[in-house]
Amino acid sequence: CGNAGKKTGSVKKSPDTNVYTGTITCLGSTALQPLASQAGKDFTQKHSDATINVQGGGSGSGLTQVSSGAADIGDSDIFANEKITDDATLKSLVDHKVCGIGFAVVASKDVTVSSLTKEQIQGIFSGKYTSWKDVGGADEKINVINRTKSSGTRATFKNTILGKDVDEKDGLGTTQDASGSVRTAMISTKGAISYLALSYLDSDVRKDINVLKIDGVEASDDNICSGKYPFWSYEHMYTKGEAKGLAKKFIDYLTSDKNKDNIEKLGFISSSEMKVK
Repeated sequence: CGNAGKKTGSVKKSPDTNVYTGTITCLGSTALQPLASQAGKDFTQKHSDATINVQGGGSGSGLTQVSSGAADIGDSDIFANEKITDDATLKSLVDHKVCGIGFAVVASKDVTVSSLTKEQIQGIFSGKYTSWKDVGGADEKINVINRTKSSGTRATFKNTILGKDVDEKDGLGTTQDASGSVRTAMISTKGAISYLALSYLDSDVRKDINVLKIDGVEASDDNICSGKYPFWSYEHMYTKGEAKGLAKKFIDYLTSDKNKDNIEKLGFISSSEMKVK
């Protein structure tokens, strides 16, 4: 939502840290987008002279755009150094950990498997297992739905589930460029497997998609916070230099107690609740 071409960061008054006027663009992670969008709507209802443009595009895009100054806030599921290698660019970015987010491996409704081990998931995405019967299911082709290489969700999947020694097989299955697109594809594809942020798995979506356990452990806030469940990450909002003006006010609001209900309702986890690092 918002005008991508609009000049960002402009203010109607002096760039004082107390201003609630002007326009900023916040873009990147589609996993964080539902929370950023809702917080943006609530924030601008309270401060009618402020405009918060929230857009997706993936974590890689968020980091690139904030680094270049094209965005005021870059949303990311991953740390900047996982995408950016230039030291000067990295030093210019300031990380704001805003919350935690869990992810789940998901399958289409026709799949009868309810839990997969890490090894089985690795085998599916590396091309070792091509039929659901290979992992305890029916004699049905596995259709992998992956994310683009710029996706922070994909990077988190690689870091926490595949690990350093296992790579996704190039050209395997199909690729979707956003979490919402994955959800749609999952509903229409038999024998499908993918992964989604828990923020996208509301009760209506769960009627059409199977959320799988990993090594018998359910994707839940309690299991993530206690360290029992491996597929999660912190959500980051990066700024170029210290956050100031409207960008700082928005980040402060998103992480405040005033926005805690949105964090929990939309499937995120307050940073204060996280017991693991």
